[in-house]
Amino acid sequence: MLLLGVMCLPAGIMVAVTVVTKAHSLPLDYSRYAIYLQAVIGLYLAAQAPQSVSRDLRFRSVPLYFSRPIERVDYVTAKFAALAAALFLLTATPLVILYAGALLAKLDFADQTKGLAQGLLTVALLSLLFAGIGLVLAAVTPRRGFGVAAVIAALTLPYGAVSALQGIAYVQGHESAVGWLGLFSPITLIDGVQATFLGGTTSFPQALAPTTAAGGLYLLVTLVTVAASFALLMRRYRKAGL
Repeated sequence: MLLLGVMCLPAGIMVAVTVVTKAHSLPLDYSRYAIYLQAVIGLYLAAQAPQSVSRDLRFRSVPLYFSRPIERVDYVTAKFAALAAALFLLTATPLVILYAGALLAKLDFADQTKGLAQGLLTVALLSLLFAGIGLVLAAVTPRRGFGVAAVIAALTLPYGAVSALQGIAYVQGHESAVGWLGLFSPITLIDGVQATFLGGTTSFPQALAPTTAAGGLYLLVTLVTVAASFALLMRRYRKAGL
């Protein structure tokens, strides 16, 4: 709940500024809000993914679930859906606040509704991707602390490396490489998808967006990663004897 409050606070501030200054647009696109708040989302995922699966493995409580007629796919689907839904609520609530504020500020209804829809699609895709990655990493070890560290590392280290490489590529004049480098980090994957297909702009150097071909690959890699995460979870629990 504390992290939800942190997620919503910037939205409330933006709404207040928009209403008071009578601005003609929101300070930030709906589809980019989650990109800017990625650190908060990462903390939530690092806290909840191990909580969801590590304790079951550590205390060997999983066999109790399967003492009743339940399939392995039921267990994995339930965990995946629960974490993805929680992430969606965490990331979608601020967008609804922004939308309500935009309407109070008498901004264009059609534009704001379109922007909200694009933002909701962005955070839905982000929720599925992050839930899959977080659960796979958390399920590797029954130790919750190791799971937390692994999730944080998986979200922050690739992003830092990709951002640094994109900056270097831009400075050296290899602008076309900036978009392709975004394929190697979870948050830049979402950033590229929302910039290509959902009308947003990227956080890449000089807001460079992937080409249409690269954007299609961004979406494909994202969907494949979600599917692969589910498959790896199924395999993990098969090895656990379920």
